Amino acid sequence: MTAPLDASSKELEASPEAVLDGPAKAIQGRSLGQIAWMRLKRDRVAVVGGVVIVLLILIAIFAPLLVSWLGHPPAEWHREKIDPAIQAPIGSFGGMSWDFLFGVEPTTGRDLFSRVLYGARISLLIAFFATLLCVMLGTLLGMIAGFFGGWVDMIISRLMDIFLAFPLLVFALALAGVIPDKAFGLSGDTLRITLLVFIIGFFNWPYIGRIIRGQTLSLREREFVDASRSLGARSHTILFKEILPNLLAPILVYATLLIPTNILFEAALSFLGVGVRPPTPTWGGMLADAVHNYQVAPNYMIFPGLAIFITVLSFNLLGDGLRDAFDPKAR
Repeated sequence: MTAPLDASSKELEASPEAVLDGPAKAIQGRSLGQIAWMRLKRDRVAVVGGVVIVLLILIAIFAPLLVSWLGHPPAEWHREKIDPAIQAPIGSFGGMSWDFLFGVEPTTGRDLFSRVLYGARISLLIAFFATLLCVMLGTLLGMIAGFFGGWVDMIISRLMDIFLAFPLLVFALALAGVIPDKAFGLSGDTLRITLLVFIIGFFNWPYIGRIIRGQTLSLREREFVDASRSLGARSHTILFKEILPNLLAPILVYATLLIPTNILFEAALSFLGVGVRPPTPTWGGMLADAVHNYQVAPNYMIFPGLAIFITVLSFNLLGDGLRDAFDPKAR
């Protein structure tokens, strides 16, 4: 038999508080968002892409302020910077100097730095609103098709097939070409931007719609959906309070991957001359003008092209990082 412990031996026993060096704390669980944020912070490439995106957004917002400090108004001509004999910028590297950081445009002498900054406002504005419209339509119709199934799913799925087979670029060229300068109570740049947002967003929703439909088909068979049905929840309550929160991860990931696609599409339309009309600067429109002048002013093509490249690359890097962060099988 073991001898009973006396008071002195009890004092030698370490209490749990002494081991933990403080009061015991309950173990707290982590949500999917917290786990994804921890994974995303460890992905340095995705973090760099996110930082660049934030900088681009700030540049677009504060473009007038930056231009007032470092440049000249984007529509202001500086013919004294142009050689009248060859209609090319005077000086090396397209007229680059401390007053004109990116040089000047051939023929007009407009400040290329200011036009690139103002072009970011148009490109990002169209891309963000077009993506928002695309995500809203694709999410709503994809959820409805996947949740209800049957003839509802059949109609929406065939509608997706029609939109996916539609020659979008040809339709955009035709529609943008026939719309007059004033329509639907809008005019000028407002009309062109609204038209581009509608074309890009309305005809691209099936891509995200198919993804959301597939995810909804899987989620509608889960236990928490059955529990909501057993408690008497209606269909719209299950859709927006049970299924939609579980779709936020794929929606966010696909949206970040869709924004660069929309930026490129807007640049392509502006390049073809059916986007926002001059003298409003856009990256695609500047590239279209640079085709005829890049031999005498290569910076006229380099800087708008570099702006598109950096923007698209940053969104793609962030989208890949978000996809890995929300993947439950990722290490």
